[in-house]
Amino acid sequence: AEDTVAKFEAETGIKVVYDVYDSNEVLEAKLLAGNSGYDVVVPTSSFLQRQVAAGVYMPLDKSKLPNLKNMDPELMEKAEAYDPGNEHSVIYMWGTVGIGYNKAKVAERLGADVPVDSWDLVFNPEFAAKLADCGITMLDSSTDMLQVAAAYLGLDPLTTDPADMEKAADLLMKVRPYIRYFNSSQYISDLANGEICVAVGFSGDVYIAAARAEEAENGIEIAYSLPVEGTQLWFDMMAIPADAPNPDAAHKWINFIMEPQITADITDYVSYANANTASLPLVDEAVRNDPSIFPPADVMAKLFPTVTYGGQLDRVMTRLWTKVRTGQ
Repeated sequence: AEDTVAKFEAETGIKVVYDVYDSNEVLEAKLLAGNSGYDVVVPTSSFLQRQVAAGVYMPLDKSKLPNLKNMDPELMEKAEAYDPGNEHSVIYMWGTVGIGYNKAKVAERLGADVPVDSWDLVFNPEFAAKLADCGITMLDSSTDMLQVAAAYLGLDPLTTDPADMEKAADLLMKVRPYIRYFNSSQYISDLANGEICVAVGFSGDVYIAAARAEEAENGIEIAYSLPVEGTQLWFDMMAIPADAPNPDAAHKWINFIMEPQITADITDYVSYANANTASLPLVDEAVRNDPSIFPPADVMAKLFPTVTYGGQLDRVMTRLWTKVRTGQ
């Protein structure tokens, strides 16, 4: 939230340098190179899994994290799939990949009855062609886009079969002529100011775009949908690099973030769900009761986790993604 860092600094006297990165791939390159200088990093769960295996992180000293008692045991158990025993990480926030869209522009081009809660909106060439003039964007991430494309095709979204990924890439190539750009953050401001009308994006980022449009009073109404075919559920995890310069301060930061009010403030500000049970009564009621942020059980059942791919498939996906991005 806007005051999270200031509150931590006031409480601890520790100066915080806050940095952001555009994608997990960028963070991973820094971590694997070593000497990143970071004390706490926040990778997505599937990236964390292979980074743990590579020895990138130090085990957490849980005696310094009394606020672990606030965390939802069921969600923490789900996160154990990426980090056995939650030895190296704690859930920061979690969310989904879905569709952010400009309600008026989409209705204008496709009619009021178009199914905005379907991947058809972006993967059906007939729809994509009609939306191209107002702007469609997708995440610049092979792991996100190829997985949801596979799900749309009725393939196992957890597939590690290169042939399935080829089919997912072929689907993306069919709509590639109608995609304005691939980027994992630019769509926030572009949705808010009307530069684009549809974005495959992260749940909280789309809500940030909607809030910016509302604040600007520009008449743009942005909505977020979870496709009925199912979509990706991911966890962003807090972890401490093995070579962190200030591991004690890092533990203090992680414990501070798990304070119920601090977590609630962050969820209210960024519109991402959290795994902090004690914070939920403190979260704004409109956010807490929004089914696109905190999905009900029947929708949760259709969400699938991110996948950690091995070296050989990584190379296949890099090749396919280069093809999709360049359109060649």
